[in-house]
Amino acid sequence: MSSAPQHPSVTPPVAERRPTEREFHGRTRHDDYEWLREKDSPEVRAHLEAENAWTEARTAHLSDLRTRIFEEIKARTRETDLSVPVRNRDHWYYGRSFEGREYGATCRVPVAGPDDWTPPTPAEDCAPDQPALPGEEVLLDLDALAEGHEFFSLGGASISPDATRLAYSVDVVGDERYTARVKDLATGDLLPDVLEGVIHGTTWDRDGENLYYATVDEAWRADKIWRHRLGTAQSEDELVHHETDGRFFVGIGRSRSDRFLVLVAGSKTTTEYRFLDADDPAAGWQVFAERVEGVEYSLDHAVIAGEDRFLVLHNATGPDFELATAPLAPTPAAGWEAMIAHDPAVRLEDVDAFAGHLVVHQRSEGLTQLRIIELGPDGVGDDYLVPFDAEVYTVGAGGNPTFDQPVVRLGFTSMAVPSSVYDYDVRSRGLTLLRRTPVLGGYDPADYEEHRLWATADDGAQVPISVVCRRGSREDDGGGTRPVPTLLYGYGSYEASIDPYFSVARLSLLDRGAAFAIAHVRGGGEMGRRWYDEGKMTTKQNTFSDFIACARHLVDTGWSSPRTLVAEGGSAGGMLMGAVANQAPELFTGIVAAVPFVDALTTMLDATLPLTVTEYDEWGNPEADPEVYDYMASYAPYDNVTEQDYPAILAETSLNDTRVLYVEPAKWVAKLRATAPDHRPDVLLRTEMSAGHGGVSGRYKAWHDRAFALAWMLDRMGLADA
Repeated sequence: MSSAPQHPSVTPPVAERRPTEREFHGRTRHDDYEWLREKDSPEVRAHLEAENAWTEARTAHLSDLRTRIFEEIKARTRETDLSVPVRNRDHWYYGRSFEGREYGATCRVPVAGPDDWTPPTPAEDCAPDQPALPGEEVLLDLDALAEGHEFFSLGGASISPDATRLAYSVDVVGDERYTARVKDLATGDLLPDVLEGVIHGTTWDRDGENLYYATVDEAWRADKIWRHRLGTAQSEDELVHHETDGRFFVGIGRSRSDRFLVLVAGSKTTTEYRFLDADDPAAGWQVFAERVEGVEYSLDHAVIAGEDRFLVLHNATGPDFELATAPLAPTPAAGWEAMIAHDPAVRLEDVDAFAGHLVVHQRSEGLTQLRIIELGPDGVGDDYLVPFDAEVYTVGAGGNPTFDQPVVRLGFTSMAVPSSVYDYDVRSRGLTLLRRTPVLGGYDPADYEEHRLWATADDGAQVPISVVCRRGSREDDGGGTRPVPTLLYGYGSYEASIDPYFSVARLSLLDRGAAFAIAHVRGGGEMGRRWYDEGKMTTKQNTFSDFIACARHLVDTGWSSPRTLVAEGGSAGGMLMGAVANQAPELFTGIVAAVPFVDALTTMLDATLPLTVTEYDEWGNPEADPEVYDYMASYAPYDNVTEQDYPAILAETSLNDTRVLYVEPAKWVAKLRATAPDHRPDVLLRTEMSAGHGGVSGRYKAWHDRAFALAWMLDRMGLADA
């Protein structure tokens, strides 16, 4: 059993070994710590609290540094602020934040007229108790909604088509099961409708009389879509679709043109769309193209040369996707007409349809790009990229809800340039900077340098690394270069790309002389679909060896040294951290693993656990396939802990996480301590007792949490006193 030590500075908590055995494919698995899975057990809770006390005691010397970092983040952030307003029909919508408040508010003001596409600018230093813009209407006061709750998350907020009602959903536990309500914006009153167990948000139909939403099954898989008619009880809601294949999630949305509701069922490798035409509701829901294993596609509505067409972004002709059009009817892949043919050098990721143009989200050579396709009376016109002059950057389009808008709202950032909002006028091809997120205290991007490096993987693949540091931090007194302490971040799963981004909190590292690097390893999508395919299933080891190759490259080229190199990753990136800790512990002085998926084999062997079945296409099914079992057993972090010298480890988790259960890092930490007792590393477990997968809620709490991790990293780098 576990108990808090009498002298925390002497010994950590010890989890009692309670051996269990399970047999699969003739192989026997031994597990001493599975008993920690009993979340409601007072003994387990006591153990987690003891771990928290041990972590606090072992990091007490960093208390002042944590406070300084928190104050630095706070001092650099404009606490009372306003997002750039986004036009949706006849209103400009924006978010406000206020000094001293955790969550802020969502607001709107009327547009000046039908041709008003220039977002209004608020008065400088707007007081928190005053309207930011004339005619301001507060739609949601999030701090008021969060009052009395330790945790609060807004799942989604959706304005009805006539702009008179607001549907929103909240989670006050952290388990990502939301409760949806509807607010009458004329009176401020809540309608009697209450929808429990909603996954994230809701979708209005075109008439604004019905809400559509998804719910999850016991495995936390979104499996049902419901239609709720306002004014009725949830028990009367109509079940629109039930997805019985355990590999598939469901979701629902409305086309930007407002004509179609689209319902998607998708696994990791296959999709199927249904559509409901608001101009012909009697036709009911129709399947656009029946699912074909391995074929992924998306569906949107466009008007090209006066003809209504579906846009189909698909991989039926190649892994990096093609953009095609199809008639407004069920259409198999043979009837799709290519608009942008498959190109192995360009990964097409998404497409947004507007009345006068299309916006294609794509990436090439590891960098994001935005492509404009102009639409005219005769059909498709000019096709070109929006230019940005930078070596390392990220660009994307968002906040574009109106079908006939002539401008495209863009976001741009780099590791040194704060998030920047632009409007791109398709007619004039002019790019207007609307706002760059302010960094207070005289911040200048020119004080920092960004680089794109390339590491050579074990099989010869070239792995990109994005690096930022304070200008001159590598220069030594003799005019040469010297190693700098470096934080190397990685993820590498689900084709998720960790593109270069700016962080105010990161400045507390950079300004103390450290560098920050992102290893764009396989399993992510930075270099196209091939990059993902070569880092999943039975090629997963590439993710780990790529990260190790990046770390070795930083060391071999003089960027850093093992004495000051820290690694960090979260969730599936936490699995990456556990694997590299086992495979190359000598390269790192510290490892931060946030909500880490470190007991992957146990999870994937239990189909009753949340998300397991839907993850088969990512990791394989070790319960059914002995080869998959053996392969996962070869890299799963928990199974491969050995008696060796590990770097210091900080594992962070949340008790209410439904994606990666707290028990995984709890077991991992217990085994790390027990396996190497003579040269035990400083292994710490920190559990948020009222949070979910994303950690604590509220910006100040989040800043305190990040300050905790950053202080620990700086200590490992030898920069705690810098």
